[in-house]
Amino acid sequence: MTTAAYRALEARFRRIGTLDNIAGMLHWDASVMMPAGAGDSRAEELATLAMLGHRELTDPALARLLEAGLAEQEGLDPWRRANLREMAERRRHAVALPDDLVEARSRAASAAEMAWRQARADDDFALLAPHLDRVLGLTREAAAAKAAVLGLAPYDALVAEYEPDVDSAAIDRLFDQLAARLPALLERVEERQSREGEVAALAAVPVEAQRVLGRRLIAALGFDSERGRLDDSLHPFTGGHAGDVRLTARYAEGDFTDGIMAVLHECGHALYEQGLPADWRGQPVGQARGMMLHESQSLFVEMQLARGRPFLGYLAGLLPDVFPTGSAPRPKDLVRHVQRVSRGFIRVEADELTYPFHVMLRTRLERAMLAGDLVVGDLPGVWRDGMRDLLGVVPPDDRQGVLQDIHWPDGAFGYFPTYTLGALAAAQLYRAADAALPDLDRQIADGDFAALIGWCRANVHAHGSRLTGPELLQAATGAPLSADAFLDHVERRYLG
Repeated sequence: MTTAAYRALEARFRRIGTLDNIAGMLHWDASVMMPAGAGDSRAEELATLAMLGHRELTDPALARLLEAGLAEQEGLDPWRRANLREMAERRRHAVALPDDLVEARSRAASAAEMAWRQARADDDFALLAPHLDRVLGLTREAAAAKAAVLGLAPYDALVAEYEPDVDSAAIDRLFDQLAARLPALLERVEERQSREGEVAALAAVPVEAQRVLGRRLIAALGFDSERGRLDDSLHPFTGGHAGDVRLTARYAEGDFTDGIMAVLHECGHALYEQGLPADWRGQPVGQARGMMLHESQSLFVEMQLARGRPFLGYLAGLLPDVFPTGSAPRPKDLVRHVQRVSRGFIRVEADELTYPFHVMLRTRLERAMLAGDLVVGDLPGVWRDGMRDLLGVVPPDDRQGVLQDIHWPDGAFGYFPTYTLGALAAAQLYRAADAALPDLDRQIADGDFAALIGWCRANVHAHGSRLTGPELLQAATGAPLSADAFLDHVERRYLG
């Protein structure tokens, strides 16, 4: 049984959800198809949508409806009670920010993204610096405003925009566990792989052939191309919305695995979106539960599944159709190539062992910028120092350093920790799936992913935001989030 107040709330949030969906499609278009000269118009469009959505959420009438709905929630089923909880949380975040700050953040991020594209192309951080400084200043304002309302530290208030169930104390605790064991593990793996000798370089693969292969792989995994599409972009991402999921990748002829792994990473995101409960589409409870779980699904596919021997054996069987005649790698050579550990400059191309170091660096730097301990102009040099200290490599230019990611120009401070939180959750979830599914490795080697993706559908996707992240992980894996499964996984895969 539903009340009049609850029904009115659903109608309101369905409208807010539609505005979010439109903004998602415009963001996708800006990264994939929009002509460069349309940037100012797009900034105006996105700022207007941000304002409309914010005004809907901060409308006093919505507060009255929520008060009435929450007072009468005992008569609602668990999904609707969870929906009310998520509605109230969205409003709490919205009322913390004034209209003009929401509009200013949107405009600044649009301008900074366009500047980032040019700065990256020209390897010229100075082109981005003033725009990033503007974004950072507005982000500090937003963090302070949200911190006051939510009762959180400023950085935690930003993290909560992306991951509502983990704070910086938990992040630090998990990162400390990784920092205590990963360096020694990395050295052991490097020593072992050096004894095995060099890995033969792969033959070049035309980009169009990689696109075809990417589409074949995501179809095999269960991506519904009637409700989404795969395109190219400068930085791989998944956009759109659950009813029309847009994923993107970038390719290079020299190493087809970089592009294909990006496709598979984004496919994990897309499968999550397409697996969300259709009955609750347009409602907060029907959306993904935070970026930790979202990144867990992308890394579940890319790292846990696609870099494992059974999947690589399946992939090797597809490659004679992709490579020039006679140049496709043998399965064992593909495994050695994909599982090769390397201290590289680029986060999205990093292996499982070095990836957390990239995230730790970005988390450290964004916290320092937010606190005022690091100014934007010093960022390139501090980035190079951090890469040297953590991984022992120094990027030769800013394109391979501070300019590689789009997150800070987009204002996404607080997002980066979710990549490593997601990697930990992915390892935990995959271990549970493996225990629950007999003969899983053989199915994967045969290109049969129905049982594995079905397990994700049932244990992660179908819950939407009904459960919190910790509740979902406990239910799916029998344990709270920790670094144990991830550390055990990399030791077994690379040293077992």
